[in-house]
Amino acid sequence: MISCAVLIIGGMLYAADHMDAPAVKGQTTDITDLYVFEGKNTNNLVLVGNSQGLLAPSATAAAQFDPNTLIQFKIDNNGDNVEDLVIQAIYSGGSMYFYGPVRPSLTGLRTKIEESALIGSVPVTPYGAHPIISTCNNGIKLFAGPRDDPFFFDLNQFHKIIGGMATSFNNPGSDTFAGTNVLSIVIEVPKDLLHATSGKLGVWLTTSSKESSGFAKN
Repeated sequence: MISCAVLIIGGMLYAADHMDAPAVKGQTTDITDLYVFEGKNTNNLVLVGNSQGLLAPSATAAAQFDPNTLIQFKIDNNGDNVEDLVIQAIYSGGSMYFYGPVRPSLTGLRTKIEESALIGSVPVTPYGAHPIISTCNNGIKLFAGPRDDPFFFDLNQFHKIIGGMATSFNNPGSDTFAGTNVLSIVIEVPKDLLHATSGKLGVWLTTSSKESSGFAKN
């Protein structure tokens, strides 16, 4: 599965994808949101990838990342719409392991874990616990765990607009996703590690399911 957007360095982007991908709905590969924005330290970018959306509070504590699902931020830093760098995350034994930023061995529909580019790991924060954040020697910070879904959308009003029963959204609207959670991975990375040459970065988020021969992108 893929979610993508373009960031002008110094700005903010988000891309959302809720409930509109039947092939992965309810699965560990189901992406809900991608966010990229400047950190509190404006020399850094924060990349957020959310998956497994619409988790009720009663179900969140039992929700888990899948060790057979590879999550990747793919980064185009020269405008050719091909990933020049990847940041990868995969779950194992209660922690999320991060790799990159690194030039990928494969691009497009197939991928592999870039094991030589291990950044570090962070224990998955339990639901309701204080966030566990790992800080690496190169200034990279890591997080993985459940979070309240930050995306705001009035789905019922949207359906009314599409059905011709309304012409606009209400102000304020009603947040369909209020009270639901997602599983989130977050990495804060210095901008100079991403080698943006044009002042723009293309960033997209993918999930890949493990096959006997490696990972294939959904």
